[in-house]
Amino acid sequence: MTIETIGTPGLWFGFTGFVLLMLALDLGVFRRKAQTVSTREALVWSIVWISLALSFAVAVGVWFGVERGEEFLAGFLIEKALAVDNLFVFAVIFSSFAVPPALQHRVLFWGILGALIMRGLFIWLGAALLQQFHWVMYVFGGFLVLTGLKLLFQQEKEMHPEQNPLVRLFKRLVPTVPDYHGTSFILRQNGRWYATPLLIVLLVIEGTDMVFAVDSIPAIFAVTNDPFIVYTSNIFAILGLRSLYFLLAGVLGMFHYLKVGLALVLAFVGVKMLLLEVYKIPIEISLLVIIALLGGAIVASLWWPRALSEDVKPAMAA
Repeated sequence: MTIETIGTPGLWFGFTGFVLLMLALDLGVFRRKAQTVSTREALVWSIVWISLALSFAVAVGVWFGVERGEEFLAGFLIEKALAVDNLFVFAVIFSSFAVPPALQHRVLFWGILGALIMRGLFIWLGAALLQQFHWVMYVFGGFLVLTGLKLLFQQEKEMHPEQNPLVRLFKRLVPTVPDYHGTSFILRQNGRWYATPLLIVLLVIEGTDMVFAVDSIPAIFAVTNDPFIVYTSNIFAILGLRSLYFLLAGVLGMFHYLKVGLALVLAFVGVKMLLLEVYKIPIEISLLVIIALLGGAIVASLWWPRALSEDVKPAMAA
């Protein structure tokens, strides 16, 4: 597969600089002190990030063609939908480790910063594999179809991230203190360094995102082979993840059919990738199918509601 990209070195550096500037403003100016994120603040920032993403899609369409803009939008929608589903896991993690609401934003900030680096590496590796080995396209496609089927038919089970074997191993190897100490991930006591529970939560968040990336990166490569489009759509979705969490975490249980929509989307883009040599499904059709599946899942969730998950409630009530 030939990898073609609109991403000149100037665009890559410019976009990365913009992202770092926004993160610096977020942590260094707007949220210098640890405090609970209000619903109003979360709503404002969610609107800001979504507006920036849509503006970027329009700019890409104007400068590089409508098809590229539609590819970005399709990738952004896939990643955003996956992110909403993954927010439930974050809520369970915060609840399991009893993370105070005022500290949750700090954990998500550093978790997302790590995710930016991790996603960049995954995208570079995926693009290199597709460039050198054409058959990897079929591996990605088959993986997405199987992932979609697994997501569609798997039974929901209770999560206990604090019992994760890696968490237990970390506690055995690294001295830890039992209580939170403000926003500190490590602290020094009696001449010795200790990890706080906040560092453990951050490591769990990063490990969880690595698992998420295994699904999301191949899914976006199914709608575009441009690494710059893949990277920017991923980053825009991730940057809005924190505000979206504080906006939706209290009602995540309402979107109980989202997994069905996501499963069908992953299966669809997997089939799209498998059929690439036989018939290339136009990006316009792909975009409409993705919107219809995700929109249908949201409407079905609201039309046939069920009680909110007990795992989500404690994280936001604290």
